[in-house]
Amino acid sequence: MSTIDSSPAAGREAGRGDVAVRIGAVVFVVGTVATLATLTPFLIGADALPRTVYLLSLLMPLGLAVALGGLVATVRGQRRHIPD
Repeated sequence: MSTIDSSPAAGREAGRGDVAVRIGAVVFVVGTVATLATLTPFLIGADALPRTVYLLSLLMPLGLAVALGGLVATVRGQRRHIPD
């Protein structure tokens, strides 16, 4: 027989994970837009963009990592515990 841990600590951990997933999604979208912006000059034959835009492209994998970390935190916070 298993039960779901409904302690306040488990709720806080799941809440933090949800926030991290949302923040990671926003960072991922910003990085995706920057990546598309860096590819556009190559496709249309224009001059390259400033280095800052290329550095913003690094937000895409960072956002993915933050979202996956939040997902893991949410799962760990809601994991079922089997009593001994």
